[in-house]
Amino acid sequence: MYAVLHNPAYKTKYELNLKREFPRIPFYTDFKQWSDWGKQLMDLHIDYENVKPYNLKTIEYNEIENPKCKLKADKLNGIIILDENTSLTGVPSEAWEYKLGNRSALEWVLDQYKESKPKDPTIAEKFNTYKFADYKDHVIDLLKRVCTVSVETMKIIKAMERAN
Repeated sequence: MYAVLHNPAYKTKYELNLKREFPRIPFYTDFKQWSDWGKQLMDLHIDYENVKPYNLKTIEYNEIENPKCKLKADKLNGIIILDENTSLTGVPSEAWEYKLGNRSALEWVLDQYKESKPKDPTIAEKFNTYKFADYKDHVIDLLKRVCTVSVETMKIIKAMERAN
């Protein structure tokens, strides 16, 4: 089932139905292959914290005392800008293709770790303690692992497209 729900042909064909009702899963003649793809995808997605980090290169620029958090993606050049001091390079184009809804998995991570200032002044003063710099190493590691998951997922999805 998990593989079928990731199949681009299935998602395109049943796009309107999937918005209104529960998915109906077709039975493919090569059930074993689809079962294997589903297991591979589930293993990747569930155990993403333990996959081998993708070999992204970390570039450190001039040291600024308190660098401003940016968390932006340059998809064309394969760069993720973390802050004024740090960027990750070598992000393959396939990593941006794996979408969770309308955004890539990497973009979801970037969005989740952005700093934001609460509108309520009391909350901003007393509870706004999140600073990206405190989690920077964790985010770099997470982005590398999500990049691996995205690339491997796209390999499996491309194999599904060839099987259709």
